[in-house]
Amino acid sequence: MKCEVVAVGTELLLGQIVDTNSSWIGEQLALVGIDSHYQTKVGDNLDRMIEVLRQAVDRSDAVIVCGGLGPTQDDITRNAIAAVMGVELVRDPALVEKIQQMFGGRGRVMPENNLLQADVPVGASLNPAMPGTAPGLICPLTGGDDGKVIYAVPGVPWEMQQMVTAGILPDLQARAGITAVLRSRTLRTWGQSESGLAEQLDEEIQRLDEAGTATIAFLASGWEGLKVRITAKAATEAEVVEILDEEEARVREIIGDIVFGLDDDTMESVVLQLLRDRGLTLGLAESLTGGLIASRLTNIPGCSDVFRGAIVPYHRDLKQSVLGAPDVPAVSEEMVLAMAAGVCETLGSDVGIAVSGVAGPDPHEGLEPGALWIGLHLPDHSEAINLTLPFDRERIRQFTCIMSLNLLRTRILGGS
Repeated sequence: MKCEVVAVGTELLLGQIVDTNSSWIGEQLALVGIDSHYQTKVGDNLDRMIEVLRQAVDRSDAVIVCGGLGPTQDDITRNAIAAVMGVELVRDPALVEKIQQMFGGRGRVMPENNLLQADVPVGASLNPAMPGTAPGLICPLTGGDDGKVIYAVPGVPWEMQQMVTAGILPDLQARAGITAVLRSRTLRTWGQSESGLAEQLDEEIQRLDEAGTATIAFLASGWEGLKVRITAKAATEAEVVEILDEEEARVREIIGDIVFGLDDDTMESVVLQLLRDRGLTLGLAESLTGGLIASRLTNIPGCSDVFRGAIVPYHRDLKQSVLGAPDVPAVSEEMVLAMAAGVCETLGSDVGIAVSGVAGPDPHEGLEPGALWIGLHLPDHSEAINLTLPFDRERIRQFTCIMSLNLLRTRILGGS
């Protein structure tokens, strides 16, 4: 079965909003075994939307349309779908009441425009999830449950994701006759390139191709790390878990300790748990990153039992006056070692990380952009590493963040 994704919105074509919804939907389709060969963007123009939808229906079994279900004049996805179906739009009284209740529950009066969201193509049904005022639509074209279908979801990501998960993926699997259990497990890695990992795992990938039990795919995700996704299919949940367990062990044996987590783990969540398990607290001295590491850590609920805080001594004078660093170059081994020790003393933490470098775009103190030092202070160990990153300002800061935390992770685990 093939399912196409159509993203609606002139703002997508103008680059005012990045279309992350199509990427997410494509990933979810792959995870449940539904092929997706095309993704299209179209502006808020009725004729062009109808043309794109008809083309999508001609070459695919199902189409997911994302966006254009709001209450404004340019929200015309309902109209385009009705035209492709060859039916009229009919106002659903139950939907009117539900939308009115949503506004009433928020203490607001519903604008008359919101009644447009209760217009449904004849023959369509509603997605079981409706987190906002825009209902999702399931619109069969031919043959009922066995024929082609258009699904419509809003463009608001959190609303779209609930509708795809609750109403679309199960319906697609039922239409496709998929009864096997398909599951994926993602190993999060840091410290190796995509090509390097592919080379390391080449023989294993070939073995899996011959065996047909699982597949391995790579996804480079910037400062989130490089993801190695293992996907397996079996008749039962227990069987697929057994395959994933076995393959995960084989992959870990091949690529070693560059694996820092699984699935939804992040480098910061893993590091916080390692510190928690060992009864250690952490303080940061962030010059180059300007509080970015602290921001990542504080995104994790419950981090306060481990994370003491951060000092951002962006100006060189503050490195000396606040952290007690000596009068040495701002970007140097001596500086970050002193900063890491100083932040432990100032914040009362067991562990200190310090970063100082040149984010660019201009050189600083004779150093080119990307030059940086990371300092680490542990109760029984201190060290500093020197790096040069060939990136722009933002990626230099981002990669310094994950590299600093990974240095701490490896040292806690006894690595080098």
